[in-house]
Amino acid sequence: MGIFDCTGVILAGGLNSRMSGTNKALLDIGGQSIMARTLDLFEELFGRVLVVSNNPLDFLEFDVKVVSDLFPERCSLAGIHAALFHAETPWIFVAPCDNPFLSREMVELVLSYRTDGATIVVPETSKGMEPLCAAYSRENLTLAENRLAEGRYKIQSLFRKKRTRKVPEEEIRRIDPELRSFFNINTPEDYQWALDMLARKGDE
Repeated sequence: MGIFDCTGVILAGGLNSRMSGTNKALLDIGGQSIMARTLDLFEELFGRVLVVSNNPLDFLEFDVKVVSDLFPERCSLAGIHAALFHAETPWIFVAPCDNPFLSREMVELVLSYRTDGATIVVPETSKGMEPLCAAYSRENLTLAENRLAEGRYKIQSLFRKKRTRKVPEEEIRRIDPELRSFFNINTPEDYQWALDMLARKGDE
């Protein structure tokens, strides 16, 4: 059933250009692909899980519903829009497919900040906001559609001051001191760093 009345969403629409076309979602991390790791986590927390990808055949091995962008622009906002369109719950929690270290505690922390009147919950650190580790109410569907139609492709175009709650860095670091939940694999060097970090943890 899942713990939260929320849909877990994995965005898998990137071009993987800096990985020579390798599908980052399928990279092996500790004996599991990143996709499998995230699916395992989301299936514990959520009754419904979606993958947003314009290449659904890449994920046939996984028992999960895959949906595609409704707007042709290959951007994260289009992926969030598609997830909001297909979601059957009041909220979605979004994560990218190239994030190997997203923790259960981080997801729970973000979702705990939902309140009446808020339509977005997003972590914020000294490096800025993390819109791809965030929660979005379905109330954002029409706004997302309008922003895409206007050619405004940044996720931050959804953020309205009175409707957006930010999770402060001090709260984030209590559960994730090194901010690993926000680490993304974009290059072969990033992938090697992730493997090295796993090896170090194994030696502890």
